[in-house]
Amino acid sequence: MTHATNADQELGSRGWHKPWSGSNNGNCLEAKQLDDGNVALRQSTDPHGPALICTPAEITQFITAAKSGLADFLIR
Repeated sequence: MTHATNADQELGSRGWHKPWSGSNNGNCLEAKQLDDGNVALRQSTDPHGPALICTPAEITQFITAAKSGLADFLIR
């Protein structure tokens, strides 16, 4: 996993999606599929802030683990 210091500047402002937006006025995690197949994740309220960049294997492992309940401890 790598990162971008300024997501908008380094990765561009287009192509970000809010797949997990809920009842928090759209403030959530944004995801962007990069040209090299990696996935960038950033906080929607800070588009000029940092973004984590995950490989396809890393994002697949994360989503698979979350779907299987391994992240349920984060839910109150």
